[in-house]
Formats: sequence, C-alpha cells, structure tokens
Amino acid sequence: MRREIYQEVEIPESVEVSIDGTSVSVKGSEGEQVRKFILGEVEIGMKDGKIRLGSHKATKKEKKIINTVVAHLDNMLKGVQEKFEYQLKICSSHFPMTAEVKGNEAIIKNFLGEKTPRKSKILPGVEVEIKGDIIIVKSSSKELAGQVAANFETATRIRGRDLRVFQDGIYITSKSGREI
Repeated sequence: MRREIYQEVEIPESVEVSIDGTSVSVKGSEGEQVRKFILGEVEIGMKDGKIRLGSHKATKKEKKIINTVVAHLDNMLKGVQEKFEYQLKICSSHFPMTAEVKGNEAIIKNFLGEKTPRKSKILPGVEVEIKGDIIIVKSSSKELAGQVAANFETATRIRGRDLRVFQDGIYITSKSGREI
C-alpha cells in the first residue's frame, strides 16, 4: 500500500548543512563530513532549519531508505559537534603486550610471544591515543571510529588455541559513551 511518508531531522544551531542532489555536507566545530546517499524515489531537502526526507507514494522500500538516512544524518550531526569515542583495553596474561602508533597503522608487539609484530590499520580522519593498557579511538564519523576499533580486535584474534585459556587480546570496553 502506497502512502505519504515524511520525516524531519532538526539541525542544531552550531552546525552548517548543505545539500547538493543526493550529497549531504555537514560542518561543525569538530570537523566536516560529506556523504552521498542512494535515495531512489525519496526526496531530500531543507526547510525551516530542518532536513526533510520523504515520498508521496512510499512503499516499505522507501520507508526503509528514509529511516536509514535519518539514522545516518543523526550520527553525522552528533559527530561534528562531539567526536565519537571508543575505548579498548589491552589484556595480556601470558606475555606483556605493547602497542604503538606509527603513521597510519598501529603496531602490536609481543602478542602471545610472537616475534613478528601484528599490524592494525588506522583510517584517515581517526585519532588513536594509547595510555598504558587503554587505547582511545576518536573520530567525528561513527563508522570510521568503529572500524578502527574493530581492526584492533581482529588483529589480535586467536586461532588454533583454547580460547578459555588464551584470553589475551585487545577488546572494546566502551563505545561512544556506552559501556559493554
């Protein structure tokens, strides 16, 4: 059944938003993000300080697109005001593990006593800070910050050993203000 569906996203005063076709640019105190959306039959525009998304004859498909784009826009607006922060903890019981940042990658040394260091990619636009056994990942993009945190976890994944005994690794302890 087709019906009219519209949603609005409030733009905070400290944020500038510009829309060019299907591309949305958001600029704030913590940075700038540009994202191109695949909208299909969904219209996007600005009206009275709000971003308006919708369709006159929307089906389930258009409703899904609208809800997804609204969620992405909310994350973009939050990220340019205050950066998203992920915290990770270095856990090592068998061998003391160290991590350091060199350029656009993090080097994890002495993981399970291995001689060759493991490497984790750091994406552009992400800040990584290591304080002892705590790693802090910050970015104005929630997706980039989450991906870099996931890269740390996958770099220290243990294969071929009993996971009940070998619990060493780097694990996410909090994501954007939410404890895990």
